[in-house]
Amino acid sequence: MTKTPDTNLTALIPAWVDGKLTPVGKLAAHEQGLRHKAISVFVMDGSKTLLQQRALGKYHTPGLWANACCTHPHWDEASLICAVRRLEQELGITGLEPQFKDQIEYRADVGGGLIEHEVVDVFTAAADQNLRITPNPDEVMDFAWVDLSELRVEIRSNPAKFTPWLRIYLVDHYDSIFNANA
Repeated sequence: MTKTPDTNLTALIPAWVDGKLTPVGKLAAHEQGLRHKAISVFVMDGSKTLLQQRALGKYHTPGLWANACCTHPHWDEASLICAVRRLEQELGITGLEPQFKDQIEYRADVGGGLIEHEVVDVFTAAADQNLRITPNPDEVMDFAWVDLSELRVEIRSNPAKFTPWLRIYLVDHYDSIFNANA
């Protein structure tokens, strides 16, 4: 497994500056609230989804629960390549074939003066709970398989346990991500 965490805050990510897609440092994009590209992956076993609890050393939303992986593609990196790369880097997961589900735009305060204003390519990947998962401790402190209906109830009951983007996906975009006919 590749152990290189995606914590380089000066890494260049694709962001829109004055309406033009431009390479911008990751931290700068969040400090300025720039609209930027991102990916999110939901690893699914039927109605159960794999969640990760973000490591306490993460620069925003540490300790909160999120979907299997979410990040920003490198400048000129395709979303699907990024999704596969981050599944391996964050969770040690290889061999899955993420399927594009939707592109979602959202803006959320993630604390510490940082804003996620993302245009996200959302993927799902079929797996089973026997999937080999080897979390990178720089990225992930825990993981769990959770039934989607139970997760939706838990998000309504205890929203502060979850990242803003996971709450947005499960509340506002559930059908386009999880329903096969959406």
